[in-house]
Amino acid sequence: MLKDGKVYFGKSGEEEIYIYPKMANRHGLIAGATGTGKTVTLKVLAESFSEMGVPVFMADAKGDLAGIAAAGVMNDNMSERLERFGLIKDGFEFKGYTASFFDVFAESGIPLRTTISEMGPLLLSRIMGLNQIQTDIMQIVFKIADDENLILTDTKDLREMLRYVGENAAEYSASYGSLARQSIAAITRAVVVLESAGGEMFFGEPALDLHDWFGTDSEGRGRVHILACEKLMNSPSMYATFMLWLMSELFNVLPEEGDLEKPKLVFFFDEAHMLFNGLPKVFLEKIEQVVKLIRSKGIGIYFITQNPRDIPDSVLAQLGNKIQHALHAYTPTETKAVKAAAASFRENPEFDTYDTLLTLGIGEALVSVLDDTGIPTVVKRVNILPPQSSFGKLDDLTRNGIINNDPLYSKYAEAVDNDSAYELLKRIEAERAEDEEELEKKLIKEKEDKRKKAVIEKQAGKVGRVITGTVGREIGNSLGKSIGGTFGKRLGGNLGAALGRGLLDTLFGRK
Repeated sequence: MLKDGKVYFGKSGEEEIYIYPKMANRHGLIAGATGTGKTVTLKVLAESFSEMGVPVFMADAKGDLAGIAAAGVMNDNMSERLERFGLIKDGFEFKGYTASFFDVFAESGIPLRTTISEMGPLLLSRIMGLNQIQTDIMQIVFKIADDENLILTDTKDLREMLRYVGENAAEYSASYGSLARQSIAAITRAVVVLESAGGEMFFGEPALDLHDWFGTDSEGRGRVHILACEKLMNSPSMYATFMLWLMSELFNVLPEEGDLEKPKLVFFFDEAHMLFNGLPKVFLEKIEQVVKLIRSKGIGIYFITQNPRDIPDSVLAQLGNKIQHALHAYTPTETKAVKAAAASFRENPEFDTYDTLLTLGIGEALVSVLDDTGIPTVVKRVNILPPQSSFGKLDDLTRNGIINNDPLYSKYAEAVDNDSAYELLKRIEAERAEDEEELEKKLIKEKEDKRKKAVIEKQAGKVGRVITGTVGREIGNSLGKSIGGTFGKRLGGNLGAALGRGLLDTLFGRK
């Protein structure tokens, strides 16, 4: 909840634990084993940011984050917690928050789309599982599309572009490098697989305009944008790449802001381990760059995962606000991971961090946040506050009502198939076919004209120079009739006259 303008999310004994607004864009981590309270912590933070007027984006892995749109309810457990934390006097009240629901598959939210061009060849290649050679060719295909002003909007644009480049591979290879037909065919098959996995719905227009996520509701609270990920996470590579694309888009779209008094948007990335599993070096470097620099654009990124070791050290070092729920250590590997997690905190002489991590109860966490000067606090054992919104999932009727009444629904609900590479290449193909047909007709006509000329010359040679003008004209007319048509008639008359002139030239000695 919001208290004195700060994110109040827990208590350590009688001490209230806050995240300072101006330190909230220094990023954060929420970690812990399954069932230890990560989701509740996430919701408490999201509610507080919304109260502060900061929009929030959340990836909903299990469907339980959607409950933020409905008010919580009182029960015995909740009553005990409110009394223990003394929250009633602090103005705690049950409430729901203004939420927008999005879904790549358009089943549990507003359709969320981007274009093939905006996703780019590298991220697209990762989604499709392409090898390095195929990725290189994909980059060349995108370069050709850019050079020839061909817009790649959806998957049919990409398929048509691949076909076009494949058919003209010999021509393009001289300028762009080798373009093996086998590799192009393999990429095309990968596109078809992507379409069957939902890519046909995800890539298209109208594409998401991230500026739509920076609004507040009528009460000045930041809107909460929730991406339904239950189905999307069945394809871990697609989920991870999509989230990386979102972070990259925020980084590329937003202007530099410097140090702000509060974030412009807070981005919660659930199941963050999926992002880093098998991540190529080029993508890890991109994430490091985004996390390092995006805070100057007013964006705070919070990774949610089971163990902090899921996050590469280069990224983990940039997460200033850490909330670590309980971990288990049943194996040597798990013991090592818990020790590493404990070592990431500033030591508190009042307790052993490693032992405490193993004994935390549900709703408890070890916490270190940045103080108002940006220095990490010593680790503290903290009880996390309850959320003001509902704990459970949102029923379908309520969810659908929110979706249909969302101002963004009318903008994104219906897909639009604008003129793009597919249509342009089809027109080029049609024009080329028409030109080839005209050329073929021209060649046939020239061939027929040559044949007719050859017949005339052959007949004229047989006549000789002893035929009178009258006979010449008769022969010419006869030959013209054998050829037929206006053309034959004209040539026949000209030939007759020429034969007549030839005889007269002989008789009068003219040359």
